[in-house]
Amino acid sequence: MRCVVLDDYQGVALANADWSGLDVTVLREHLDDPAPALADAECVVIMRERTPFTAELFALLPKLRLLITSGMRNASIDLAAAREHGVTVCGTGSAKTPPTELTWALILGLARHLVVENAAFHSGGPWQSTVGVDLAGRTLGLVGFGNLGKAVGRIGKAFGMDVVAWSPNLTVDRTEAEGVRLASGLHELLAQSDFASVHLVLSDRSRGLVDAAALACLKPSAFLINTSRAAIVDGPALLEVLREKRIAGAGLDVFEVEPLSLGDELRTLPNVLATPHLGYVTEANYRTYFQEAVEDVHAFIAGEPIRELT
Repeated sequence: MRCVVLDDYQGVALANADWSGLDVTVLREHLDDPAPALADAECVVIMRERTPFTAELFALLPKLRLLITSGMRNASIDLAAAREHGVTVCGTGSAKTPPTELTWALILGLARHLVVENAAFHSGGPWQSTVGVDLAGRTLGLVGFGNLGKAVGRIGKAFGMDVVAWSPNLTVDRTEAEGVRLASGLHELLAQSDFASVHLVLSDRSRGLVDAAALACLKPSAFLINTSRAAIVDGPALLEVLREKRIAGAGLDVFEVEPLSLGDELRTLPNVLATPHLGYVTEANYRTYFQEAVEDVHAFIAGEPIRELT
């Protein structure tokens, strides 16, 4: 089966699974127009939402029979179009711990000014130029309280933080079970947060939820962290509050367009600590992704697809 693996940025797909018996091509560079490279592909393996599979793209790939995504949810795949074109879509397992860990890397990096101090250390700059923000006794606000939000909250409590959470359907029973307070609404949550972290699934209801009015509720000393999906936060509104320093800063791992343009203003703002969508990028997760992708291919060839997305 002719398989193409897209967006293998680190060049690790082949080393993380046994692809023997399959005709595999690995592409490391992101393609804005992947159709020509996929013209002969019967199977395509994609990493998260790096390359959207729209109805238009499916129409250009008549040989495609199987599409595999890492994880069991991918909002950038038009599943209805896949069915219309006779393409089976399968997923893989995905660990919850890597994005939790990166969320805390961003929080700690912001709180202790690690980028500034590390740059000064390596460049011969001043020996100490910043004063860190304490976590103990501060308020961690969680926008979303699913598996990831809960995990982030537990670590916050271990740091001695007061943890408060909100999501549209969150109940006091769920928060009290974790020793977390329930906010009455998004604006109230943001108003009391010293660190506000986004952990919602992107949907029509959550798209743009953290808008200009919500961002205005944050204190000038507060930090916003988003390792979920960029579209949950109003991009222009976030740029404005960062540019005008109406909040202390932001820790970002997700962007509306990825890779982010070299000319994007976010790259120029000193109060932004950003990583290139690394939340799920760990050794164990990649082994799971690619090994289960190979399992998906062989199951499909055997006529018994597994982990189908519908």
